[in-house]
Amino acid sequence: MPSRWGALGSGLLTLSLPLSRCHRAQWAPGPAPGLRLEPAVWLPAAGPCGWGLHPGSRPLRPGLIPHILAGLRLPGLRAHQLCGCEAEGHPLDPSAWPQWLLPAAPAWPLHRLQQQYPEGQLGWILLAGYAEDYTTGAMMNFASVFAVLFNGCTGIMAGANMSGELKDPSRAIPLGTIVAVAYTFFVYVLLFFLSSFTCDRTLLQEDYGFFRAISLWPPLVLIGIYATALSASMSSLIGASRILHALARDDLFGVILAPAKVVSRGGNPWAAVLYSWGLVQLVLLAGKLNTLAAVVTVFYLVAYAAVDLSCLSLEWASAPNFRPTFSLFSWHTCLLGVASCLLMMFLISPGAAGGSLLLMGLLAALLTARGGPSSWGYVSQALLFHQVRKYLLRLDVRKDHVKFWRPQLLLLVGNPRGALPLLRLANQLKKGGLYVLGHVTLGDLDSLPSDPVQPQYGAWLSLVDRAQVKAFVDLTLSPSVRQGAQHLLRISGLGGMKPNTLVLGFYDDAPPQDHFLTDPAFSEPADSTREGSSPALSTLFPPPRAPGSPRALSPQDYVATVADALKMNKNVVLARASGALPPERLSRGSGGTSQLHHVDVWPLNLLRPRGGPGYVDVCGLFLLQMATILGMVPAWHSARLRIFLCLGPREAPGAAEGRLRALLSQLRIRAEVQEVVWGEGAGTGGPEAEEEGDFVNSGRGDVEAEALARSANALVRAQQGRGTGGGPGGPEGGDAEGPTTALTFLYLPRPPADPARYPRYLALLETLTRDLGPTLLVHGVTPVTCTDL
Repeated sequence: MPSRWGALGSGLLTLSLPLSRCHRAQWAPGPAPGLRLEPAVWLPAAGPCGWGLHPGSRPLRPGLIPHILAGLRLPGLRAHQLCGCEAEGHPLDPSAWPQWLLPAAPAWPLHRLQQQYPEGQLGWILLAGYAEDYTTGAMMNFASVFAVLFNGCTGIMAGANMSGELKDPSRAIPLGTIVAVAYTFFVYVLLFFLSSFTCDRTLLQEDYGFFRAISLWPPLVLIGIYATALSASMSSLIGASRILHALARDDLFGVILAPAKVVSRGGNPWAAVLYSWGLVQLVLLAGKLNTLAAVVTVFYLVAYAAVDLSCLSLEWASAPNFRPTFSLFSWHTCLLGVASCLLMMFLISPGAAGGSLLLMGLLAALLTARGGPSSWGYVSQALLFHQVRKYLLRLDVRKDHVKFWRPQLLLLVGNPRGALPLLRLANQLKKGGLYVLGHVTLGDLDSLPSDPVQPQYGAWLSLVDRAQVKAFVDLTLSPSVRQGAQHLLRISGLGGMKPNTLVLGFYDDAPPQDHFLTDPAFSEPADSTREGSSPALSTLFPPPRAPGSPRALSPQDYVATVADALKMNKNVVLARASGALPPERLSRGSGGTSQLHHVDVWPLNLLRPRGGPGYVDVCGLFLLQMATILGMVPAWHSARLRIFLCLGPREAPGAAEGRLRALLSQLRIRAEVQEVVWGEGAGTGGPEAEEEGDFVNSGRGDVEAEALARSANALVRAQQGRGTGGGPGGPEGGDAEGPTTALTFLYLPRPPADPARYPRYLALLETLTRDLGPTLLVHGVTPVTCTDL
């Protein structure tokens, strides 16, 4: 016999294959001379009688057949499946092959198999059953095996769950966890190799308690099994009960977890232990341990990912107090841990992974909604601080461009009780920009034992929350309101986010109203038990000023504050009668109402009117921009924007309107343009070269200026439909029907150069805006529009 058959017999064919009795002698007759037949190997299939084994041989598993054929690498080799009854073992010996088949068979390259698995059958055993479940015959993968074995390594969080009962948690948790993991790993690996080296495969498959047969004292195995199971179960049960007890004490889930609050005299939460045990029993009703193992593994991975994510967040937040004692810690390991946990979750069970993440999201949302202020802090605040600081440093004021201009408001408020409508109107005008609520407390720190401003921040922040405005709070202490306003104008904001517009309430004799009593957000009794509720704010903010009582700000200082803001290159907005605004226009909704309103814009200095070029100056464009921004707010979408164009007696109708419409088209502003003839104002307006701020100091006397202010007031009221007879050159009468004017934008003249004329300036503004309803006097000093691409 050729030597190649010897290699075949020693390398492979010591394995026995059963041949059915009815097919063992059915060999094909010899071929005709010169005929080459295709080589074939006859391998049986498992029949009803099972596999027959030759004495001293090992069984050949069905999954091994494809590997044999692939290892032989014979072209055209086929495995003929024979199945019959009364199977009995016969060696597959080359001597049983017909002699006529031997010359036709090519050389068998079994030396490659001998090189890969020399003189041993361990490789064939591992190859045949590595990925196959011997109980079901199904092929396993890494994820399914990981899901089952991972439950043996879930004691990592045992120390962390019981951290409240440890004497030195910061030292005991990392040291105990690392030692436990290393010791468990060593024991597991040692058992794996010792079992595989000393025990037969059949024994490992058929007898799960084989350790008793090879142990020095068999009962020790049972004791160890019960002790291990009891230890693992008690560790998980006690850890889970402690977490459940903490959730119950925080009242996050109401009556659902109320029984878990009960503790013994020694502080042991026995009710939470029973609660956890009941939940475990409900889960065990599923009845399939492998299925439960996969689900439990997914939830453990979620918990581990959450821990890694917490450490990663603290590391990225650069919190100075986060100083882990584990020297090998870094954000790279945390990120790797989060990614690995998420990857294995979806590899094990995509459905369970998605469900667990959804459940975690719902729990987080519930905790956010029901959880009150915590004493442990929020890592989200640290992350936000880190990111905001980083991006503020990148916000370079030298790269500002007029195309991206937005209003950044500083609203000075004396008492918020009387300024709630203005507070909400300013919130609508900001258009995604900075909004700062400023307040000046009168006093001198040298004569006070402590700073009285710091305790007030809580009340003002609660006010911002209840009013539902997106504003910052900035408070200061100063001997006068004017000096305090200067401080806030200079130091409010940070980096590229600093106020560019000062907003003030109008200085008049109207008695202040207490909007805390009428505003729904501050008068609902249901909110009285919540933090920052109406009673608390009522006690923190004093009642409105009584009529006739002295004020903290004089008329002189009020106008001086406006002049100071203009000197600092800040835009100024003075708001009068904001409390008369329609409530639906100040809501956060879409402003859908059956009542139609107008927003009137007079982009011309009515105390010194000009035609033509006056509509394209910086201040006029600022008025148009602010009115357009207000129309972009959902509550003002249904309001119609009207722009009034004042014509002089010598100016032809239509010419100025065409120029204004062309400008509006370039600025993409949709508005209705109306021309109004005002003969007296245009005729006495003075030369074009007269400076804007000198109108009070010009040759026009106080009486004439007062008459001009009354005339302008009558003209505006007539266009609003509130007047009875129009001013000089205006319409004969007002139309009281149709949409009413909800808000009027007027051009705010500059204060006079002489401070002695400040009171007269304020009196002219009072005359100009008298009985006009909600009015905004606006003066802009910065360009806000651009038509360049």
